[in-house]
Amino acid sequence: MRQERQDLIRSLFDEYIEMYAARDDRLTARFSENFSGYTGGGDFLVKDRAEWAKITRQDFSQVTSRIRIEMLDLAMQDLSADVVVATAFFHIHLPIPDSILSRETARLVLIFRLEGADWKIVHSGISIPYGLVRDGEVYPIKGLRARNLELESLVVERTLALEEANMKLQALSNTDGLTGIANRRKFDNLFAQEWNRAQRTGTPLALVMLDVDLFKHYNDHYGHVAGDSCLQALAGALVKAGRRAGELVARYGGEEFVVLLPDTNGHDALEAARNMQHEVWSLALPHTETVPGIVTFSLGVASLVPSSQHSPEYLIQQADLALYRAKEAGRNCVQLATDAPD
Repeated sequence: MRQERQDLIRSLFDEYIEMYAARDDRLTARFSENFSGYTGGGDFLVKDRAEWAKITRQDFSQVTSRIRIEMLDLAMQDLSADVVVATAFFHIHLPIPDSILSRETARLVLIFRLEGADWKIVHSGISIPYGLVRDGEVYPIKGLRARNLELESLVVERTLALEEANMKLQALSNTDGLTGIANRRKFDNLFAQEWNRAQRTGTPLALVMLDVDLFKHYNDHYGHVAGDSCLQALAGALVKAGRRAGELVARYGGEEFVVLLPDTNGHDALEAARNMQHEVWSLALPHTETVPGIVTFSLGVASLVPSSQHSPEYLIQQADLALYRAKEAGRNCVQLATDAPD
């Protein structure tokens, strides 16, 4: 194909694309009286110039703002001295939120014929895999908007479902699988937060560490299934005993539990520990290896006002030492750490 003919076809095509993208009504004057064509969403062939002009204006009125044509490929054919063809592949970007049309590839075939001194469009056929449009549409705008609303609703639904799933996963990751109370991870996180808060506010923070007395003997005598049931009952009793704001009851590991008491001095923490002890006694769970014949706890209590002089681990160590003294004192008793200042 000679360069001048190639340039001619390209200029005819570019003129059409610019007028179409700009929604320029002058395009309707470029159609031949012997025109034929079909629209991307239509299911019939138009053989009347006036009808095609009507469809074009309907297109322009439906989408009034400029559209963007993203060209992918263009083939040009010089059929004869007075007939040329341009076949283009492109993406259509409408001035509305659109995640469907802009990804699909449209095909446009334009046939130009020299009529007198002017090149006229004798055929325009666009293929768009969007399905049939609704009555009064050239582009399936109503369907797109409905689809976009459907997608937005689906995104919201999926987002909420994901948030709910994440919340459940977060809850599971912070929950002891056997007892249903907080696990060690939850305690560690909340303890760090409460330590920092108490350090800022200058308020006391207390811990109660509890160990089931002679729990190995309990498992050996009653079996591990009964041992699991025992731990579940004890966890419920500790939760019931603890009703203070911000209080956390957690399974620390094995048969050991810990209770975090914000804004609590040593005296009040000791009183809270005794309430826990009485709540456990009220269960009256049989345990032949203990002196009272029921399941009991040894409890260690510590309280201090967090400062830069001590690390968070210091408070845990003090509560653990108090727990050790409770065991040394014969178990089934509460001991307050003497080295941790109120």
